[in-house]
Amino acid sequence: MILPIVTLPATSLRQRSKEIEKNFLNSKEFKNLLKNIISTMYHDDGIGIAAPQVGQNIRFCIIGRQATPDKKNDLILINPIFEKISRKKETDLEGCLSVPKTYGKVTRYKDILVKAWNEKGEEIKFEAHNFFARVIQHEIDHLDGILFIDKARGIYTID
Repeated sequence: MILPIVTLPATSLRQRSKEIEKNFLNSKEFKNLLKNIISTMYHDDGIGIAAPQVGQNIRFCIIGRQATPDKKNDLILINPIFEKISRKKETDLEGCLSVPKTYGKVTRYKDILVKAWNEKGEEIKFEAHNFFARVIQHEIDHLDGILFIDKARGIYTID
């Protein structure tokens, strides 16, 4: 099922999401939400999506396979956090399903260490670099109520 994307000016996009309890991961509700959010991301041509973008104020996001290093599998991140592993930053153009037809240049860390649970509740820890790191930071920002336009320069819209 394709879910509606929450867009600005919805105030729910500005709220910090709630941590997910491990027992919720085995629920039919979570499994259905996971399937539907992935379908929605691809339907709307996203490369990542966070639960708040479909009206769920919980801490998980999906990184689409085209943004991952192996380009084979979607990456599910539950209760994710990251820390920089170098001071190197890169500025690049970003957009967002929740801020349609709007783009801007955002500066983000090039190299990060990510800690999260996968969909089975197993702890995962990995390094992410360049575009992969950018997409993860963008999605984690959503979980903290931050949108790319809060950090962007040179914002513009298209029709």
